[in-house]
Amino acid sequence: MSRGNRSPCIVGIGQSEYTKWGGIMDRSQFQVTAEAVRAALADAGISAREVDGFTSFSGDANEANMMHVAIGGEVLRFSGMVWGGGGGGSAGGVSLACAALESGQADVVVVYRGLCQGQSRRFGKFSGTRIQGNFVAPFGLFAPSMMLAMVMQRFMHEHGIGPEAMAEVALSSRANANRNPNAIMFDKPLTREQYFASRWIAEPFRLYDCCLESDGACAVVVTTRERARDLDVKAVDILSAAMGSGPGWGQGPLASHNMPAEDYASTNSRRLAKELFAKAGVDPKDVDVAQIYDHFSGLVLMALEDYGFCAPGESGEFVASGGIRWPDGKLPLNTSGGQLSEAYVHGMNLILEGVRQLRGTSSSQVADARTCLVTGGLGVSPTSGVILGVH
Repeated sequence: MSRGNRSPCIVGIGQSEYTKWGGIMDRSQFQVTAEAVRAALADAGISAREVDGFTSFSGDANEANMMHVAIGGEVLRFSGMVWGGGGGGSAGGVSLACAALESGQADVVVVYRGLCQGQSRRFGKFSGTRIQGNFVAPFGLFAPSMMLAMVMQRFMHEHGIGPEAMAEVALSSRANANRNPNAIMFDKPLTREQYFASRWIAEPFRLYDCCLESDGACAVVVTTRERARDLDVKAVDILSAAMGSGPGWGQGPLASHNMPAEDYASTNSRRLAKELFAKAGVDPKDVDVAQIYDHFSGLVLMALEDYGFCAPGESGEFVASGGIRWPDGKLPLNTSGGQLSEAYVHGMNLILEGVRQLRGTSSSQVADARTCLVTGGLGVSPTSGVILGVH
């Protein structure tokens, strides 16, 4: 949906290498993140001197004022961060960038995320220092896998969905990663037998239902359509971007488990999905490819229903029919390998893959892709999403 010359678009993407957590120890997390920012600017063909805004999410440790100095920026006019929700704010960082551009508070905004978990902390591991305000840890829910397992069990019970559906999500993502040289799991095929033989993490999640724990960084450059016209790059329009939460979620399953009963077995995206599609002027049937936040395979099934790609209770049948498989599925999904098999950078790598798809440069390219949905983290508060498109 056009909003004039200040309509926002993505003109550059950049990343560091991706490794297993602890794989990057020769330079700081900040340096790795700055590398991704510089790579995104080089991809866009924009000088660091033009960058006047930064956004990120969920307590990113790489402070914007220092990043501005490190890359050689001149004037900083805008900085913003999405509070809470972990990776739920990944597309929210893009939403903040859009708000800054459309309101005239900035002209070139970089959205970034950098994680070197070997240098700081593992997000999938319980930390006693994070127990303040957490009402579920005293009952043994120490890690996200445990917290979200309860939501997934309820979803499976209500809809009669079995483990084969989750296996399909994991296997499809791994097959896509095996075509992506940048993926951590590029050279590691996964068979159905290996999937079902893997150990339980928190039932119903097996090992391969859980995202990677990675070191790496990603960045995207967002500017106005007016500025993009002067660049020698294929700009990708941001048709809509939004973040938020349904009523009564509070901290949701990651700290309180106090969601309304009718919304408990969901991704907290039903209201958000309606807003996103309405703003973009498209329907789920118009989406050619999707990058759905896959911290756990089962939440992808919930998202397929919450975003309207299939009716309630039909996500298992949808994936069993090959609906998310590349290249012939109705909705090819997480075509870089996603967070299950490419890397876990709190969802920012999914945004990069969405841009690659619409530029025609993905390692699992969807033919004639013109519209892509990217979601932020699922089953958290706030969550977020973005719909990307090309003319």
